[in-house]
This record gives sequence, structure tokens and C-alpha cells, in this order.
Amino acid sequence: MDPQTPSYDVDRIWTVPNALSFLRLLGVPLVVWLILGPQADVLAVVVLALAGLTDWLDGHLARAWHQRSRIGQLLDPVADRLYILAIIASLALRGIIPWWLVIVLAARDVMIAALVPILHTRGYSSLPVHFLGKAATFCLLYAFPLVLLGADPGSWELVARVAGWAFALWGTGLYWWAGLLYVRQTVDLLANTPPVAKEHRPIGPPHEGPTPREGTPPHPRRSRQRGAR
Repeated sequence: MDPQTPSYDVDRIWTVPNALSFLRLLGVPLVVWLILGPQADVLAVVVLALAGLTDWLDGHLARAWHQRSRIGQLLDPVADRLYILAIIASLALRGIIPWWLVIVLAARDVMIAALVPILHTRGYSSLPVHFLGKAATFCLLYAFPLVLLGADPGSWELVARVAGWAFALWGTGLYWWAGLLYVRQTVDLLANTPPVAKEHRPIGPPHEGPTPREGTPPHPRRSRQRGAR
């Protein structure tokens, strides 16, 4: 992708897809309260399912109605991270999952955030999404609702618990695998892309995925084939 080629259709905040994204963000504190307050686990899972539906719907509408926007592309990965971190922290506070798992997942996000200032020196504000990163997020967003449903004793709860932990372990492994691939992409980018002046560096929150204005770094394999510029 040419860094100067925009991948968005509109540059305004208030669109239907963005409204759905903001609505999904409002569900984060609600889920935390449902898990920690009344411990309404089934209702919390329903809210998570609705959040997943709006996640699919806002992307579909943005493409169908040509309302892809810069803020929308920033909100989606932010919402995914917030849901994952909020759920695992809540489950750890309830004693359903161990705190080491929270630390392992949070450390990976800290690692990705640490790459952003490095990317800025080359004129990029994000990394292109890798399919492993998508698969990891998918696994984790399915894992912890199932673990939550499996917190109580019972046959169906046991099935949910086993399935949830299977998704959680696979998702955690893929999460870190994708993270290490992002580190590798950043190293390749440093080797193949000259620094840009500070006034031309992007400003934005850390996230994974193409940004509308700056585009995405070249694929690491392609970079090595071309050699250093």
C-alpha cells in the first residue's frame, strides 16, 4: 500500500459504524460490573455476544455504506484489547483464572505498545495485521466467556470450562507468536526504511492494523528480497 493512499472513505466521527463502536466501548464497564458486582455471569456473556455482533456489524456497514473512517479503524482494535483486559482482570479478581495469565497477556500488549515510537521514526503509526493476530484475538474473545460460564459445578459447566481453557491456551500462544512476528516486522522495517523528519511522524495511539493516512510497513519477506533501500 502506498503510504499516501488513504484507505478510508470519510473523515468524520459521527457515522453509524462509529456509533456502534462507541456503543461497544460502553459495554466494557458494564461487563466488569456484571462479573464483579451481582456476578450475573450469563448476562455478562450476553453483553459480550452483543459486543461481538456489533464488532462484525460496524465493519460490514462501514464497507457497504462507504463509511470507513480513521477513528473507526482506531476504535476496533482498542475495543478488542479493552474487552480482553477487562474480562481477564475481572476473572482474576473472582479467582476464576490465575493472575499469571493476566500478566502474560498484558505484557504482550505492552511489548506492542513499545514498538510504536520506533515505527514513528520511520513514518508509520501501526503494523499490518497478521492473520495469527486475528486468530489469537478470536480465540481469546471466545475463551474467557466460556471460562466464566464454566465457573460453577455441573456437566455443561465442565464442557464450557474445558473448551474455554483450550481456547485460552491456544489464544495465548498465538497472541505471543503474532507479537514476536510484529517485532520481526519492526526490525525489518528499521533495516529497510530510512528515518523520517520528526515533523512528518504520525501521532496516534498504539494499535495493530493499517492506518488510513500512513499506510502499512512493507511485508518483512518482501523487504528482505528488495534489500536495504
